[in-house]
Amino acid sequence: MTKSAPILLIAGGPQAENNDIILSAAMKLTSAQHPVIAYIGTASNDDKPFFNMFKQRFIAAGAADVTLVPLVRQFDRPRAEAILKAGDLVFVSGGEVARGMEILKKRQLIPFLTGLYGSGKPFFGVSAGSIMLCRNWVRWHDPNDDNTAELMECLGFTPLLCDVHAEEDNWEELKKLMSFFPKGTKGYGIPAGGALHVTKNGKITALGIKPVQFVKKGNNVILHKP
Repeated sequence: MTKSAPILLIAGGPQAENNDIILSAAMKLTSAQHPVIAYIGTASNDDKPFFNMFKQRFIAAGAADVTLVPLVRQFDRPRAEAILKAGDLVFVSGGEVARGMEILKKRQLIPFLTGLYGSGKPFFGVSAGSIMLCRNWVRWHDPNDDNTAELMECLGFTPLLCDVHAEEDNWEELKKLMSFFPKGTKGYGIPAGGALHVTKNGKITALGIKPVQFVKKGNNVILHKP
């Protein structure tokens, strides 16, 4: 896909720092001085307290308004599309990647979102929302059986592979994800308090705490030291 708009992948996490700096950068993805944000909450099942928390943070960072796109309980396609079109920025919330993508597929909204991005609409995400904006993720049919892991498609607005705020488990899910790809594949672990800004030309800039990079060599995924 042609990279037609900037994307910000925010790690988030309960211990996240640098929120003010990173959210300020998110507001600058668009030329609007006080952007209107369309909020996609499928990964969190449109959790209302979660939405209200982010709405307060975004407005404090300079947003004019934040509107929930109705996708989970009271799906309204014309209203959902109108909110997304009207937004200066589209935000994808945290939660569970698989659930977030399944609802978008169920509502047949992925082609519409792809069109918005292709037309130049900036997107940003936090936690699972950041992963959803990337190329793929991995899920397990049985969490206790590593052989049940399978690759799943995400929105693919950036071709990156990433995981977020998983430094305490040494990025094991990211390494499993990368195991499905050929040698030379790179992946990014974005720690709590960090973010990756991907320009429309594909340039990657780290904000806050720097990410760690991994590369697949042979059958192993190892830490990459540029």
